[in-house]
Amino acid sequence: MSYDLILRNCRLLRSPDVTETADVALSGKKIAAIAPRIEAPGETEYDVGGNLVSPPFVESHIHLDSALTAGEPRPNESGTLFEGISIWEERKKSLTVEDVKKRAIATLKLQAQQGILFVRTHADVSESNLIALRGLLEVREAVKDWMTLQVVAFPQDGIYSRPENELLLEKAIEMGADVVGGIPHYEFTREDGVKSVHRTFELAEKYDRLIDIHCDEIDDEQSRFLEVVVACAVRSGLGARVTASHTTAFASYPNAYALKLMGLLGRSRINFIANPLINITLQGRTDTYPKRRGITRVKELWKNGSNVSFGHDCIRDPWYGLGTGNMLDVAHMAVHVCQMTGLSEIDACYDMVTGNGAKTLSVENDYGIEVGKTANLIVLNVGNRYEAIRMRSPVRQVFSRGKLLAETKPVQSIFYDG
Repeated sequence: MSYDLILRNCRLLRSPDVTETADVALSGKKIAAIAPRIEAPGETEYDVGGNLVSPPFVESHIHLDSALTAGEPRPNESGTLFEGISIWEERKKSLTVEDVKKRAIATLKLQAQQGILFVRTHADVSESNLIALRGLLEVREAVKDWMTLQVVAFPQDGIYSRPENELLLEKAIEMGADVVGGIPHYEFTREDGVKSVHRTFELAEKYDRLIDIHCDEIDDEQSRFLEVVVACAVRSGLGARVTASHTTAFASYPNAYALKLMGLLGRSRINFIANPLINITLQGRTDTYPKRRGITRVKELWKNGSNVSFGHDCIRDPWYGLGTGNMLDVAHMAVHVCQMTGLSEIDACYDMVTGNGAKTLSVENDYGIEVGKTANLIVLNVGNRYEAIRMRSPVRQVFSRGKLLAETKPVQSIFYDG
């Protein structure tokens, strides 16, 4: 008996609580065997040398339709969310399907080289021709052999800001969007915001889709649409199929209200996505000092048992002119701004860019390093999660569907004493 490929001497991250030294054998697209020593040969073998072999990174929240457009048609000089939305309103007038596809695929390749094999992207469906959505649906098909891509129908300008937006949102779902989105804090009134959350749930139930709502992405402590999302999740029973993204206002809520809300979250079982790079950049812009960090209560949510994952959100777009797509950059920022510097907390931040993200995307059943699962895994240049984040370790090899997809050669640095 032989295998297509064997990784030997792996420091294997099989789950958040289990690491072991083992060989991993792949046959076809599947993990065929895991053992301390696999005696059978492999047609191709790699000696990992005791380095960490992990499930791949998961990008829980990104906007591929706007990626790589920073400075077009002008830079975001204020650095605010709302100037970014205004700039994107101008830029999307010149969108074409090919423009969206070219930038999105370039970004996905950049992400894959850094170990990301699962991505949830938002597609702006507030534009009458649904060009961003059409482009990203074609991208989903184009990359399906090496990347799992989910597309969110995201009403960037609100569902009720224009009469046609509600129709466009439903049309986007009918065209094949995987997830229903919303942005209640950007609707004209609180009443419209509440109505938009209810409409998002109605569409998700009608078309059997997941839900991912941009929720309370604002510094206003009176923005409280998260409680509406939670109530809808409890009453509908959708629970783990629902995600609240950003929830930055949660950081500004009075503790008495936040603690009350925490109690409801346990009943709802919804997912949370924080975007540390962009949240720390966009939020708190109107503060003098003390200046708020502008990121949701990640540590408290984690301790409360909620599933929390991280996203990059933006890569060189009107909201964030930086970004490389590296999820370890995201986790590293989270360690700092969420003050999660204990060893277990640092490990948790790694989980928030891997397994927690898989749960958010509802792909956890075929995610992870177990016999019989699809052979998606990455090799890092370190031996554990702590060192991966501390060093922002390069991903040496990326295996997608049982095949080597990308490889990064180590950079050699020489110090000459003298």
